[in-house]
Amino acid sequence: MSNCIFCKIVNGELPSENVYQDEEIIAFKDIKPQASVHVLVIPKKHIDSADALEQEDAGLAGRLILTAAKIAGQFNLGNGYRIVTNIGEDGGQAVEHLHFHLLGGEKLKDSF
Repeated sequence: MSNCIFCKIVNGELPSENVYQDEEIIAFKDIKPQASVHVLVIPKKHIDSADALEQEDAGLAGRLILTAAKIAGQFNLGNGYRIVTNIGEDGGQAVEHLHFHLLGGEKLKDSF
């Protein structure tokens, strides 16, 4: 999608502080961190949200979570961390591109 900020990051049109990248996934530090460690893990393929995943995306969805866990290890988040995805406006999704927030590095407050 041409207007998608995350697609622009994937295409190198916007800068990001990348912490991981492979053929299908890119992960970068959030510009408005909500925790000491706040990394966004996204597919390079544009998918609007988790609600828009198709069966053909099942492997990619699994790799996104495994990648988030791998990055948690890089940041020494052994005491715990949170992986969150928001869906839709009421769910708090600000960018319509599937992304997982990896949050940690401190005691996280209950937010539910």
